[in-house]
Order: sequence, then structure tokens, then C-alpha cells
Amino acid sequence: MSRTKIIINHPMHNETTVMKTPRLIIFITLLLILPAGTIFADEVTAPLEINGFRLGASIDEYDFIIFHNYLKEVVINDIGAYRRGTLSYGTCERPGEIVHIKLKYKDHSYKFYQQLLKRYKKKFGKPEEFTGDAFGIVLSWKWRFTDKDNNYISLTLQHNKKNLDETMGNMVKLSMPDRIQAERICFIRKCEQEKMACPAGMMSDDWDNLIPK
Repeated sequence: MSRTKIIINHPMHNETTVMKTPRLIIFITLLLILPAGTIFADEVTAPLEINGFRLGASIDEYDFIIFHNYLKEVVINDIGAYRRGTLSYGTCERPGEIVHIKLKYKDHSYKFYQQLLKRYKKKFGKPEEFTGDAFGIVLSWKWRFTDKDNNYISLTLQHNKKNLDETMGNMVKLSMPDRIQAERICFIRKCEQEKMACPAGMMSDDWDNLIPK
């Protein structure tokens, strides 16, 4: 391994000492004393934007999200046995029609979840799919139905123990997935036809919108 010579003059002695220091030690020293990112600053550009949403931008630039999205939500609190929930309704294909209901039970215990699951199975039969995780942190069962008008209905009962990305405790979701998709398609179509103030490009799921830049 190549070495670098460092010359040290001793004030008390009329002599010069030669110290050989490995380049690796010098490199490690530089890493410790230089500000983070100094050496490699030009290699990677920090991402600030994804799907048109940019850090540091004013929220007023995205008012269309509140007023022109294909679904709107109404938050409900403390109703009967439920602590909190949301009702999502369409704004385009069928304006005002509720297409998704999500309610969180006041009782968040696992024991209550077991009681609920037993009663759900008795009323609706065996669930079609387990949609929780493999670690048993989120327990989620899904039923699928078709109503008298041939609408696809999805029912999910969920218990979340620790996953902070999900609603904690016990929750039920009741939705019409086909109607939700219809609202989304209607919204995109009107964006493309410029019938509403919204950026159609942000509704695309191509790779350019999926990766931060």
C-alpha cells in the first residue's frame, strides 16, 4: 500500500522526523472533519418532488385536491359504538353518492375483535381473503358480495395491534370498488378534456410520477 510522508520539525531538537501515514487514515480523517456530503455532494441530487407535489411549495398551489378530487370525505366522530370514521362520496360520475364507509369501533381490544369476527362469520359466512400481514400485527379479513343491482360490495374487518401506518384498534370498511373506479375514470376524463381545473398529468401512474425527483 502506498504511503504519504509527513515532515515534523521538533522545535527542541535540531532534527527532522519523517512519519509515514497510510492514505486510508488520511481519507478516514477527512470523512470525520468535513461536513456531511462534502466529498460526494455532486453524485446524487436530493429529491424534492414526487407526482407534482414539491417540498417547499405553497399548499395554495394544490387547492384542486380539496375542491376537485374524484372523492370527497366527511369525517364523523363519536357516533354510537364508533369513535371515528369517514364517509367518502363521488364528485363526478355520481356526485354525492357514498361509495366508501370506514368506521373505527370505540372498543379497540383484541377480545372485542374476536367477538366481532365470530358474529361477522355467522352473518356473512367464511371470509374470502385474509388481507392482513404475515406477522400478525394487522389482522384483516375480507368478504365480497354482489347486491341486488349487481354492484360489487367489499366488506373488511380489521384489527391493528401496533402498525402506526394503519388505524389502531378495530375497524370496519364497507365499499363499492367499481363505483370508486368509475369516479376516478370520470375525473381523469374531465381533467383531460379540461372541463375542470386539475392537472391530468398528476393522475397518471407512469414511472415518472412514481419516483421522487
